[in-house]
Amino acid sequence: MRYRRIRGSILKAAMLAALLALPLSGCMSESAAGDLPVQASGAVNLIYYTLGNPDPDLKMVNDKINEVTAKKIGVTITYIKVGWQEYSDRINTLISTGTPFDIAFATDYASFVQRGAWLKLDHYLSGLGREMYDAIDPVLWQGVRMEDGGIYGVPTNKELAVRMQWMYPESLVRKYGIDIAKYGTLESLEPLLGMIKDKEPAYQPMELDKDSQNFFALDGYEYVIDKPLPLMVRSLDPRAPVVNIFETQEARQVLDTLRRYYLKGYINEDAALRESQNLKRGDLVFWKPAGGGPLAENSWSKDRGYKVVAQPVTLPLITTESARGGIMAINANSAHPAESVKFLNLLNTDPELRNLFNYGIEGVHYTLDDNGQVLLKSSRDGGDQGAAVGYEGVQYTQGNWFILKTIGGEYPDPLDKWDRYRAANAEYVKSKLFGFTPDLAGMSIQIDNIRTVWEKYYPGLMTGSVDVDAVLPKFNAELRQAGLDEVRAEVQRQLDAWRARHS
Repeated sequence: MRYRRIRGSILKAAMLAALLALPLSGCMSESAAGDLPVQASGAVNLIYYTLGNPDPDLKMVNDKINEVTAKKIGVTITYIKVGWQEYSDRINTLISTGTPFDIAFATDYASFVQRGAWLKLDHYLSGLGREMYDAIDPVLWQGVRMEDGGIYGVPTNKELAVRMQWMYPESLVRKYGIDIAKYGTLESLEPLLGMIKDKEPAYQPMELDKDSQNFFALDGYEYVIDKPLPLMVRSLDPRAPVVNIFETQEARQVLDTLRRYYLKGYINEDAALRESQNLKRGDLVFWKPAGGGPLAENSWSKDRGYKVVAQPVTLPLITTESARGGIMAINANSAHPAESVKFLNLLNTDPELRNLFNYGIEGVHYTLDDNGQVLLKSSRDGGDQGAAVGYEGVQYTQGNWFILKTIGGEYPDPLDKWDRYRAANAEYVKSKLFGFTPDLAGMSIQIDNIRTVWEKYYPGLMTGSVDVDAVLPKFNAELRQAGLDEVRAEVQRQLDAWRARHS
């Protein structure tokens, strides 16, 4: 399971110019231009963009989807998947150029709402979208509601709190009698990492990548927007100020610890250059952080190809970011807004369609075991291990989880998986910033400059790859030169006003 959060970007002028120069036909390449899906005669066709690597069987699945949607709501779709590294830039380009499309997985939700890119849905949610409105947790609808009171996207009905979890190979945990519940800080890991390096040389003690994790959450901080703006607030303090996290003592301790671990050979040498990716199958890694919900270790075990166990190390905190972790939105300029709502309503309430999007076609991409659980077809005999052949949905991007079939096989989901999710969702802690969205449309130059500085320094610092004493002062100095203090002051002003209105 991939729990990466795709970071929306404000493109530099040169980058945008280059993207705009691309032929518009390139926007259709992922759906095999010239080999479009079958459309039912007379049905309204919707153009739908989402995240994920294009699949060999995408057209086959698209055709099957259209059989279902044409019959049930008189709508078909052109289903376009765009790769992980390109997706945010592609959606930005489509919107900037006014290229026609109807529905998209929404990265950088708030800033695109502020640009007028997404359709306001409130009117539809009491009519055509009423079924999905009732099916999705009300806290998620609260999380996607903007300051003007409007809702501009459909949240994925999933876990409410995406907790940071630390995963370990079950075999090593059992071999060395490790109580993983005892290790909840970076510093506490040191004796374990040293032991693994000495006794299990085949294993990489720690695995990080250039995007890293929000290790500052261990000290109770959350981003007021998200990376790469390093402005954070303590989640549970109703009066906490907005700070540049890299000027805090907590951040300095994290960076020093990571640097020490890197020098000791615990962290992979390529961490500052490694792109975020799925767990690489078969790689022997002792410790890795990831964000996930209940039972996430089942999916991680499937991805790794060996059993892993996981321990949550942060509170079950619901933040604005976690509520907005998976949103599908309708283009404000769509020629078919009502049909788009009907499609999203069906996707979030109809098990046949939702499972088709997630798993592909029964008998082709998966079979069902005696318990009605999914056994994914793979390139290896046995049928349920490894990457699925031909088609793979990205679960968090495509609607309501609670109507999905569960996974069987070597690492099966419990049959009561979704009941366990509902129980976990009843125990969340709500951030004191929940629902706050600063409007920084007037500070795009500063934010773009801050992004440039972030990309220059963050990967090295947050993987221990550079000397903290030498690099951290440069990072903070260049952040100030880029305008971070101005942005922080504006966010603080807006947060103070928001707190006053919600007190």
